[in-house]
Formats: sequence, structure tokens, C-alpha cells
Amino acid sequence: MDPDELLAALDPEQRQVALASRGPVCVLAGAGTGKTRAITHRIAYAVASGMVNPAHVLALTFTVRAAGELRGRLRALGGGAGAVRAATFHSAALRQLSYFWPKVIGGRPPKLVESKLPLLREAARDLGLAVAGAALAEAVTEIEWAKVCQTHPDSYVFAAAAAGRAPAAGVEEVGRLYQAYEALRRDRQLIDFEAVLELTAAILLTEPIVAREVHSAFRYFTVDEFQDVNPLQKLLLDAWLGGREELCVVGDPQQTIYSFTGATSEYLRGFAAEFPGATVVRLVRDYRSTPQVVAAANRLTAGGVGGVGGLAAAESSGALVAQRAAGPDPVVTRYPDEEAEAAGVAAEAAALIKGSVPAHEIAILLRINAQVERFERALADGGVPYVVRGAERFYDRPEVRQALVLIRGAARAEGAGTDATGLPDRLPAAVRHVLASAGLTAVPPAARGAVRERWESLAAIAGLAEDLATSRPGATLADFAAELAEREDTGHAPVAAAVTLATMHAAKGLEWDAVLIPGLVEGIMPIVHARTAEAIEEERRLLYVAVTRARVRLALSWAPARTPGAEAARQRSRFLAEVFPSVPAGRGNS
Repeated sequence: MDPDELLAALDPEQRQVALASRGPVCVLAGAGTGKTRAITHRIAYAVASGMVNPAHVLALTFTVRAAGELRGRLRALGGGAGAVRAATFHSAALRQLSYFWPKVIGGRPPKLVESKLPLLREAARDLGLAVAGAALAEAVTEIEWAKVCQTHPDSYVFAAAAAGRAPAAGVEEVGRLYQAYEALRRDRQLIDFEAVLELTAAILLTEPIVAREVHSAFRYFTVDEFQDVNPLQKLLLDAWLGGREELCVVGDPQQTIYSFTGATSEYLRGFAAEFPGATVVRLVRDYRSTPQVVAAANRLTAGGVGGVGGLAAAESSGALVAQRAAGPDPVVTRYPDEEAEAAGVAAEAAALIKGSVPAHEIAILLRINAQVERFERALADGGVPYVVRGAERFYDRPEVRQALVLIRGAARAEGAGTDATGLPDRLPAAVRHVLASAGLTAVPPAARGAVRERWESLAAIAGLAEDLATSRPGATLADFAAELAEREDTGHAPVAAAVTLATMHAAKGLEWDAVLIPGLVEGIMPIVHARTAEAIEEERRLLYVAVTRARVRLALSWAPARTPGAEAARQRSRFLAEVFPSVPAGRGNS
């Protein structure tokens, strides 16, 4: 694409980002302001203008899905931008570590541990600790926090106490587990995801030959979601930069919601101090949401400490300015109890679907996983199709991995001309036939939880076959296997014709026409263990993320009683009162 055409497709602030083609650049991008458009056009413009060789660009982000979206957008812009490498921190580091290990260390690289749970379970058994279930999963989170913060096992107890962390198993026990886990990992010559980053940074910082090769290969860096960077990722980024300043970062301090994992917005907020003379651009034109939704989001951030969610105005991306046409006002509902709230939210979702809002354009966003089962039950009772979206990547699910193996096997049999499989002729029927052996049935199971989620995954794959057959009537199983492989590479998960049920954390980076946010009571939002001012502000930012997922319709609700007939002892969330101060606490609807 011609450079001038690239610029013509941008608004004034996005164009400013694209024109700042060299040197340190910081983009403070509010929700829905087109940050991905801005940074991909910046890269494409630099390539099209001849300022940058696309082979020297490394665009970094945090999820496979986001990296896939970056690659797809860059390919669509043409002009050589499609040759740019877009990857997660972990995938880029693992690629380099695997390449340099035989040269620098010698021998084959250690095997990657994709889950810490098996080793940690073994460590607990060896130590005689009765840590299992949720407590063991929490210990994983604690160890990952310690590792990304560069806290050695010997220092964990002190560091955890100083940070106010209180794992269910106790800091002393987690410290022992951390020590034993690291010993087991090293004894068996295994590396985990944190070790991948740490070792890659170490090789770059201690091996001048390696550093020269990497610095020669990558000279132009872009980092998306920079507010989510943790100390270990920042260490690696600095090693990749090697003192150079060709770095563009984009992020939103208002969307810092992963502090519990070690992520910090301090690097984003302090970018101009780290790189004096850096270009700083604020994107505030919200193209996603209606003025009514944007106004609610702005009121929420305005109520924070310091007036802007705890940040100085100069550090914030600023109040959003809606660009869409007006829509309906957000609705606030007070239900008598949680059971009535779940039934009411399910009824609202059913009404939206009846009113021509596609089911896949509706989301119910919850603060904690413990709320999910209640809403699953209410949606099932109301006959509303739904899917549960978790933090786990779609293509990492065991049933999805099994399905891909089965489909590839069937495709090979089809290519070999064998009729031993007895597959039906049409692609959708053939795929359903293959997936039947993995547990796909014609109707969803009555059971909820893991059983239902497994069925949903398989049904989503069958739905992709329907879509491919519609767009390419002659598509074969081999074509479908290739389509799945490409989707897996880009993290492009299928979209089911169902309402999405997800936690607020899992919803980050997504958007829907209608968003329903129940459970807005003190103790849930903000969560009960958010006791410090800093923790409260993170809860505010989490609700901000949830609110800004809505394009057109936003419904919020709360219930003062847990169960029918119980004491109405719970208070509505302080944030709800801030966003809608004119709605009395006892009012039924607004």
C-alpha cells in the first residue's frame, strides 16, 4: 500500500503515531481507540517509506490471539509489512533460546514444562504438605509472581509478606514448595516459561556474540499492552534493545488489571522519564462504544484516587470521546437475591436474542469464577445457549488437541483414497462423524462444568466446518485441517452462536454489542480481599475493562441478599454508586 494511503486511513492522533516512525514512542491508548490500527499502520508506513526493513521488526504482545491479530493486520496492509515478525514474549524468547542453546551451552535445550502443577504436586507430596486443589493452583500463581519479580526461593517469604500476599497454603509453605519445585525442575533439566525469559536474557547479557547477532536481526521494536509488562519481561526487552531507542510501546494505565501476576504500569507511566525526548501520543477517540457507555466509563475513572483512576492526568490516556451514534442508556437493576439476579440476567439475555441481538454478541461478565455455576444453571433453565470462556487458550484444551489429531488422521485417510473410515461425503457431516468419537453429540449434555465445556469446544469445531463448507462448497477434510492449523497458529478461536459467560479478567481484549455485569456488591466488586487503596483502584480498573467491552448495551445489577428469604445485608458496590449516583440504592430499575 502507498504510504499516503496508509496515513489517509487514520484519524489525526493515529496519524501522529504513524508519522513518529523513529525513536522512542509511547502511545497512551484508551479502550476502543484503535491502538492496534495505529501501531500496525505505523509499522506498515515505516516499511512502505523505506525507513525500516520488515525483517528487522519485532512486534511483541502477550497472547497468541493478539499476536495472530497483529500478523493478520500487517499482512492485510501489504507492502512488505506481512514479513514483520509478531510474537508473544515467550514464543520469541523460546525461539532464540532453542537456536542459541546448542551454540552457547551445548547439547539439546531443556524440555519445556507447560504446567507447573504436576511438579508442584510432587513437591508437596515429598514435603508432606497437604496442599491440593485450589490452594495448589494458588501456589502456582505465587511461584510465577515470584519468578517474574526475580524473587529467589530463599527470599520469597520476606517478599510475599512485604507485598501483602496471603496464599491459602500460607507464605511459609509456599516458600518451601517454591524451593522444592525449583530443585525438581533443575534436577530433571526442565525449564518453565519464566525460565525461558530469564535464560534468554542471561545469554544476551553475558554472550557478546549472541547479543550482536540478535541486535543485528531485530532493530525496530513495538510492544502492545505495555501496561501488562512485568519485571522479567522488561529485563528481556532491555536485553533485546541493547541500549538502543527504536521502541514504540502502546498501552492504557486504566487497563492495568494483572498486578497480582507481577504486571506493572510503572514502565508505561515512566516511559518518558526513561527515554527523554520520547514522542507521547494520546488516543482518546472511542470508536467502539456509544456515548452512553463511554460516559459511564469516564465517570468510573473520574472517581479514582487523584481524579483519573489513581494516575496523574498527564500520565493517563485521558477521558474517552465517543465517536459512535447515541444508543440506549445503561440499565441498573436491583434484584432481591442472587438467585433472582441470575434468573433476571438470563431472561435479559433471552430478550436481547429475541430482539435480534445475535447470541454471540452478548456477554455476561463476572468478577469471580465462583459465580459461574449459578449463571450456567439460570441460562440452561431459560433455554439460552451459552459458552464459558476461561483464561485457557482454545487450542490448548485437551479435547481440542484430541480433535485436531483425529481430523488430521481422517484427512490423511481421505487423501490416501481409503474408504475404511466410512466418512460421509459432505464436510460438516464428516467432521461431526470424526468428532463423535471424541464425545460430540447432537444435543448438549445436561451436565454443566467440565462436561459442558468439552462439548462446547467440539461443537465449536463442528461449527467451523459448517462455515468453511458455506464459503467453499467443495472443501475437503484436508482443507479443513489446514484451516484449523492456520487458526491454531494465529490463536483465532471459533465463535459459537451462544452467549459468552466469562470473568472480567478473561474478557480483556474482547468486545460485544451487549454486556451484562451482575454481582456489583461490596465484597465482590471490589473483592473482599482488596483492602488497600492500591487494591481498590485495581478493582476499579477491572470494572472499567468490563464496562468498556460493551459497544451498545450495558446492564449492571446487584442483589442485597444471597438467597431467597435471607437477610438483605449486602451493600451495592461503591463503584455502582459513583457511575450512577442518581440511582437510589433501593431502586428496582433505572
